[in-house]
Amino acid sequence: MFGIGGQELLLILVIVLLLFGAKKLPELARGMGKGIKEFKKTQNEDDDEGNRKGDVKAKK
Repeated sequence: MFGIGGQELLLILVIVLLLFGAKKLPELARGMGKGIKEFKKTQNEDDDEGNRKGDVKAKK
């Protein structure tokens, strides 16, 4: 993935749990998921728009 092993990932998760607490983690994960979803949606829209512009140029 990013060169992160199991032990490093576990350590990061424990630190995040200590910083934010167990009650806040689901909210953070939900917000992060929505952000990623919105990013991908915008990226796909930009790709589609670029493809449409490319089609117009190819037809000329």
